[in-house]
Amino acid sequence: MREIVFDTETTGLDPANGDKVVEIGMVELIDYIPTGKYFHKYINPMRDMPIEAFKVHGLSAQFLADFPTFGDPEICDAMLEFIGDAKLIAHNAEFDRKFLNYELAALNLPTIEFERCIDTIVIAKKKFPGAPASLDALCRRFAIDLKDRSLHGALLDAKLLAAVYLELMGGRERSFGFENSSSSSNDNSQNNSAMNLRKIGQRPKKIAPLLTEQEIAAHDEFVKTLGDKAFWVI
Repeated sequence: MREIVFDTETTGLDPANGDKVVEIGMVELIDYIPTGKYFHKYINPMRDMPIEAFKVHGLSAQFLADFPTFGDPEICDAMLEFIGDAKLIAHNAEFDRKFLNYELAALNLPTIEFERCIDTIVIAKKKFPGAPASLDALCRRFAIDLKDRSLHGALLDAKLLAAVYLELMGGRERSFGFENSSSSSNDNSQNNSAMNLRKIGQRPKKIAPLLTEQEIAAHDEFVKTLGDKAFWVI
């Protein structure tokens, strides 16, 4: 099962009022486990950056001026190729979906359906009624490291949310010893295998037996006394 955890940073709260997406971060999951593949882009909003938004993510209009706009194939086409037909996971999913759909509609492209998105806030509130459901609060609940989150960042938040989503859906035991197949960069190259089992090597030293030689000998003698009455289940 392929899913994409994603997050956006924006210039404000409402695209209908001229606010724009300035950063997209996406993380690929297979059966709830991150594969190591991700999509991350900064976007030139072609407008100023309100101070309130800057305090949240620290992205200035000057910094973003050298990046492509959303309609550039490097961003829009690459994003659509990355997500494919996967389910989309977000924290307060309707906010992020609204912004992406506004940009997609402006380019006369199909928008993202409501049914395609899974909102981790909704899951968290059902699982922990009355408890705080912010991303920070859920990270603290599940002992997920927040030391690098001094400001919001789309890719960082998507990675944190991927860890939270795994916990919400049953916990880290789901990984069953799987490892990432590779670490991906922005070229989003696709590997045939999403994950590989850890290679199990031979121990450098054999573990000492827990039974003494006398105990082993006594067991052998006991087995001989059973004769044809012994019944073994293998």
